[in-house]
Amino acid sequence: MKYIYIFAFTVLFFSCKNNAKKPEAKETVAVKDSLIYPEESHFKSIRQVTFGGDNAEAYWSFDDKQLVFQSNNKNWNVACDQMFLMNADDIFNDKTPSMVSTGMGRTTCSYFLPDNKHIIYASTHLADEECPEVPLRKNGKYIWPVYDTFDIFVADLEGNIVKQLTNEKGYDAEPTVSPKGDKIVFTSTRSGDLELYTMNLDGTEVKQITNELGYDGGAFFSPDGTKIIFRSSRPKTEQEIKEYKDLLAQGLVEPTEMELYICNADGSDLRQLTDLGNANWSPFFHPSGKKILFSSNFEAERGFPFNLYLIDIDGKNLERVTHSDTFDAFPVFSNNGKYLAFSSNRNNGGGRDTNLFIAEWQD
Repeated sequence: MKYIYIFAFTVLFFSCKNNAKKPEAKETVAVKDSLIYPEESHFKSIRQVTFGGDNAEAYWSFDDKQLVFQSNNKNWNVACDQMFLMNADDIFNDKTPSMVSTGMGRTTCSYFLPDNKHIIYASTHLADEECPEVPLRKNGKYIWPVYDTFDIFVADLEGNIVKQLTNEKGYDAEPTVSPKGDKIVFTSTRSGDLELYTMNLDGTEVKQITNELGYDGGAFFSPDGTKIIFRSSRPKTEQEIKEYKDLLAQGLVEPTEMELYICNADGSDLRQLTDLGNANWSPFFHPSGKKILFSSNFEAERGFPFNLYLIDIDGKNLERVTHSDTFDAFPVFSNNGKYLAFSSNRNNGGGRDTNLFIAEWQD
């Protein structure tokens, strides 16, 4: 559950934290690619993939030949987020990608299975074929809906659902697969709170791995499958706890204060990775397994922009990677570590489109 189009354009409602430690400035380097800002030294080249709508969460197949992503591009005949398939070298300027979800309900968070022939994703289509409403604000605050009609499904690359992995009452979504190819991690409300769970690829051996009050989500395995990185909002004061519980009872969360947490794949050795303030989210492991790439607005004075940052898994050596004045998020490295897919508002003509980009990465 990421709702990129809401997040990108309601950031004015985020609070400002000016006491956070700022990353060290790096020397500006000259670049020839107009899509790369001068300070973005980790990008050797960059390619824009989509041109319109809100496109996010592009995840690579295990062989790096394809990606699956979600989009609400009206020109592709969808009313809300659906899943689409692309080859790694595709560009969708004047053509439409293949839809691999049902086209019904709302979908989110697709991910390839190790056979490169199937994907998993969450969908609300069993409850209603129409798109559910998306509330933006409640009591003046920015919110995310947590639909209790989301379940996780397996589909082939022709869009045929071949298996339903979850059938519990409540929200089951945000699944990702371990690079080892043995486990899925996902977020569920089956305990009464938004916690992380793991399960086998066939949906068996479900295990709860977090159990502290707060929204735990957006989890990803490390390259060797031994660790998990995720975002969390952990209410602490009585007022924060009350507000969190009241919103969750209505199927809502407020994602404006989130930090990153890291743990072993079984949930042990849990620790907080960031303490930056504002919203730190969409984390993904660097191919080395020793760093985390994530999106944050902690340096922002008005809630935006969101940029990408690198940080060591011990919380040291924070480095700013992108230098957008709007929105960069959802960074995902290819399995070979050579490329980075991410979503950005750059090069959208000043409009509201959020597009996919693929950058050639250099350390």
